[in-house]
Amino acid sequence: MQVDARGLTFEVRTGGPADGEPVLLLHGFPQHSGEWEGVTPALHAAGLRTYALDQRGYSPGARPAAVEAYRVPELVADAAAVLDALGVDAAHVVGHDWGAIVAWALAAAHPDRVRTLTAVSVPHPAAMAHALATDTEQKARSSYIALFRKPGKAEKVLLAFRAAALRRLLGGVGDADRVARYAEPMRAQGALTAALNWYRAMSRRDLAAVGPVPVPTTFVWSDRDKAIGRTAAEACAAHVTGDYRRVTLAGVSHWIPDEAPGPLAEAVLARTATAR
Repeated sequence: MQVDARGLTFEVRTGGPADGEPVLLLHGFPQHSGEWEGVTPALHAAGLRTYALDQRGYSPGARPAAVEAYRVPELVADAAAVLDALGVDAAHVVGHDWGAIVAWALAAAHPDRVRTLTAVSVPHPAAMAHALATDTEQKARSSYIALFRKPGKAEKVLLAFRAAALRRLLGGVGDADRVARYAEPMRAQGALTAALNWYRAMSRRDLAAVGPVPVPTTFVWSDRDKAIGRTAAEACAAHVTGDYRRVTLAGVSHWIPDEAPGPLAEAVLARTATAR
């Protein structure tokens, strides 16, 4: 379905019983709402209603040109406005990768809109900002961001030879068909630039400004995540004042929703159950 919010048109995949408790699902880079397909059947079976959002830059009708339009406060405002348009006062919120950053910031700024939070792969933005500033290993893990922030060059590198580099980046999501499901949309005119603008608009100031999260929260991290190290993951707890759990998935890469949808669904359901 399409949802109009803030003068933009967002694509939203819906599922589950119409009267179920709402769950807002926020994807990461360079994916889209399809990354939740392995997770949602268990949520639907448990009676939850899911809304998987193609976020700003990923929905063709929501691609503003200006880099500053992709700052974290704008992304959070989108999520809140989509909930408004759906008639949802408060939802369980689940976010992966960049979607996790949006979810953390939404829960910190608008805790009345978030019943529970399940953040996947990426810890609280302030924990991430601290790790980027102080941890040599995390700096190395995040070194790819320097390329992503270079307009034109990043697109050229990632899209060359039918997006070969982008496909390699996505290698952990599954077979070639699954990789193609994410890579091919990024080859559309302006799509990858819009997705990369999230990185180009990012600042440590915006990350560090995200306050403590008072809602019941689960952070799901995987020990083979090449992007997020243990220092950032372990610092996460200090930024949650509500009930907090960390679930560590052994032997799983960064692409948790694709690689381990069953364990992730279990973590989400365990968290949502605490608010029923």
